[in-house]
Amino acid sequence: MPRILAIDYGTKRVGIAVTDDLQIIASGLTTVHSSDLIDFLSKYIEKEEVEAIVVGEPKTLKNEQTDISHEIEKLIKHLSKKFPQQKIDTIDERFTSKLASQAIFMSGVKKKNRQKKELIDEVSATIILQSYLQQKENSLF
Repeated sequence: MPRILAIDYGTKRVGIAVTDDLQIIASGLTTVHSSDLIDFLSKYIEKEEVEAIVVGEPKTLKNEQTDISHEIEKLIKHLSKKFPQQKIDTIDERFTSKLASQAIFMSGVKKKNRQKKELIDEVSATIILQSYLQQKENSLF
């Protein structure tokens, strides 16, 4: 079964998570610089079979677009053109960075490593992917 990739996009860094072959477990894959995202995805999709790319869509508490929403829309259009064979989905990513920080803290990671923004981005992507898998299981996708 092909994998599903999730992206926590930021203007500087992008956290990336991926499922296992059975699409049961979401795991952090890596964090890349935003400018290297398309190149990374191209190489990954060349090696691994990917069913879908899930992009976290930030929203305010009032369910409105955020400052980065325009960048996310541009990214989704670019992904659709670059990878036309891939399904591109979005999912609400509200609170994922906060949840990621809490998860890292609860896991016992040392304070120095908890402050690494790359780790927070990767864990955020994992949370985005877990949410997607749960919604997919409940037939929302």
